[in-house]
Amino acid sequence: MFHDFIWDKAVLDNEGNITEFNVNNIFYGRNYSGKTTLSRMFRAMETGLLSDKYQSPEFEITWSEGKSVNQNNLQTHGKKIRVFNEDFIRENLKFITNPGEQIESFAILGDDNNKIEEEIHQLQAILGINIPGEETGLFKELRQCHNEAEDAYKMFLIEKDGLEKKLSLKATDKTIGIRNQPLLFGDQNYNIAKLKTEIEFVLKEDYQSFDEEKAKELKKTINQDSLETIFPFSKIDFRLSELIQRAKLLLEKKILESGKIESLLKNAALNRWAKEGHALHKDNHHTCGFCENSISSERWMALNQHFDEASDLFENQLKEILNDIEVEITEKTEVIGIDQNLFYVKFHEEFARYQKDYKAEIKKYKDSLRNLAKQLEERKNDLLNEKVYQEVSDNTNELEKVFEKIEIIRMQSNDYSVELNGEKKKAQDALRLNEVYHYLITIDYAKNLKLISDLDRSKSEKSKLLQEKSNEVNQYFRELEEKKSLLNDEEKGADKVNEYLKNYFGHNFLSLRAIENEEGGKHFRFEVVREGERAHHLSEGECSLISFCYFMAKLHDTETKDSKPIIWIDDPISSLDGNHIFFIFSMINEELVTQKNYEQLFISTHNLEFLKYLKRLKGADERKKKKITYNFFLIERSSKYSSIQCMPKYLYQYVTEFNFLFEQIYHCAITSQVDDSNFGYFYNFGNNARKFLEIYLFYRFPGKEGELEKYKLFFGDSTIPAVLINRINNEYSHLSGVLERGALPIDVPEMNAAAKLILKRIEDSDSGQFASLLSSIGVN
Repeated sequence: MFHDFIWDKAVLDNEGNITEFNVNNIFYGRNYSGKTTLSRMFRAMETGLLSDKYQSPEFEITWSEGKSVNQNNLQTHGKKIRVFNEDFIRENLKFITNPGEQIESFAILGDDNNKIEEEIHQLQAILGINIPGEETGLFKELRQCHNEAEDAYKMFLIEKDGLEKKLSLKATDKTIGIRNQPLLFGDQNYNIAKLKTEIEFVLKEDYQSFDEEKAKELKKTINQDSLETIFPFSKIDFRLSELIQRAKLLLEKKILESGKIESLLKNAALNRWAKEGHALHKDNHHTCGFCENSISSERWMALNQHFDEASDLFENQLKEILNDIEVEITEKTEVIGIDQNLFYVKFHEEFARYQKDYKAEIKKYKDSLRNLAKQLEERKNDLLNEKVYQEVSDNTNELEKVFEKIEIIRMQSNDYSVELNGEKKKAQDALRLNEVYHYLITIDYAKNLKLISDLDRSKSEKSKLLQEKSNEVNQYFRELEEKKSLLNDEEKGADKVNEYLKNYFGHNFLSLRAIENEEGGKHFRFEVVREGERAHHLSEGECSLISFCYFMAKLHDTETKDSKPIIWIDDPISSLDGNHIFFIFSMINEELVTQKNYEQLFISTHNLEFLKYLKRLKGADERKKKKITYNFFLIERSSKYSSIQCMPKYLYQYVTEFNFLFEQIYHCAITSQVDDSNFGYFYNFGNNARKFLEIYLFYRFPGKEGELEKYKLFFGDSTIPAVLINRINNEYSHLSGVLERGALPIDVPEMNAAAKLILKRIEDSDSGQFASLLSSIGVN
């Protein structure tokens, strides 16, 4: 019936704000508009059963605490709900549909157990009031515990969700997420579950993070392409050992002293000078170029014998080895001469270390060569006198070991080509874990974790206190129920119904009687009696009175009394006359509204007279915004579907049927295009126009004229409008005499024209009344 009805889109006030249920809620709607359907939703929440006559029903009701109830969890709300509708009557007062059946009995508190009642009052005082926002006693303490537990849970949830969001961003965010950097971190399917696993790993004591330099190396590995095979390097020939051997021989070589000039042997400088002079005077060996004295043949012979061919050969040998040493020093550079880019990036650091080792060793190597050269220079300058060889360090083995290590790198680099993919994955894994580790520092993960842990502990403590307080409340509540059960008196239930019948309706001759059954212990059944005898053939009005009094009395039963139930009363005035309608209103006002024995009250009716009375309920006319406890709603049905809306101002302020009928005719007159939302104005026009004109013309022409004659008096000289209106009212209200009309669509233009005729005639005959009628329905 309420197909695709959404409260937040339909129930809006004049300013477009959503209107929700209040403490007191009044519904007006015509028959078959959906009032009973609404009551059945609440009845289902009371009984836990939804009528199987509905095909795939769906509904949802949200409580102020945030809980929701739908067709699948009807009794999870924890509320006391009491509904008066035709289903309640059918289930509890079976005699109405079947005179042979009885009335279900109920028990209310007896009046002969003062001590137990005092104990009940004491327990109720301890428990306090359980009205939302007005709690006292244990209920207030329970509400406080509930609020504290809820706040603690919310704070825990906020921090937990906040950390979860940060982790989710790191795992999958488009900007900083690990998932979206697969080349660097290697996992296109990365998610928060994997991140949490790796968080556990990096938080272990043995995990070691690394700096940016290490990260750069790993990134180079990831970006490294496969290199070509490196062939063996040419071996460097280090000659230091050979040169040492040659130098030692030359340094320690003796020159024969026979035939040598003794004075030159003893003075190396003089010997060098003489040697140079000897070479200069070869072409003119008769006269000394220095002193111009003649040089004798004997002296030349002595000099030639002193500077013989063996000495020249020896000197040349010294020159040759010195030249070899100089070449060795020059050729042996301080770098290895191998391009490190031949190797994979992972070997660069190791290769650089060997380069450094080589540089240090080559320096020692050259120092040894220079030391050796120095000794040879000294011998060359003192050619005739042998020297003692001074030991020179030979680190050739160390240099060769450096090259052996480089050879190992060469072979490892060649092997690495096969392992490159695996190494890339290791590098990606290492970078990913390092990224996770540093992200935890950035978001202060440890601090967040501690805060969440503290809040979780607080949540648990508050939840425990709530449970303890709830157990305490339940314990007192069980004691209260036990005390009440001791006072059950089903006879008092019948007395309460009779009290209502007598005090409100004056029915001394019609009453309810409790009859005890002996089967299964003390149990009663109720029956209706008239003047002491079981009553038969009750009128519809009598059935309505007894049913409603029964419902009102049942609100005092042991399951309902003092529980502040949610009450729904659906159309309680069926088949009642005006006096009884007023008495029903009085009972609701005095027994329910004035005493405030409910959490929420819902009343629905199709009767405008009853609606008029409902506007007089205690507090209904309060206009101070903060004190408004009443909301009025209108239920309308267009075509197959119904909708709820805020009650229009004209119906809220002027609740006579006369105003309502005028409003229906007015809308029919001004509507130019018909759709599902306004079809009802035309469909009901026959009934609405007939009833409106009956009232209106009765006061205009109170004589004995017939219906058609009054129409003619109203419309004036022309009889055409009167005949037209009469035909529409009869054919579309009763289908009088033209049954086939019921099988045809409604003639919309005809209705529109007739509505305009009625409005025009009222305006012409009494413009003041016409303006007042328009004002009553909110039209200027």
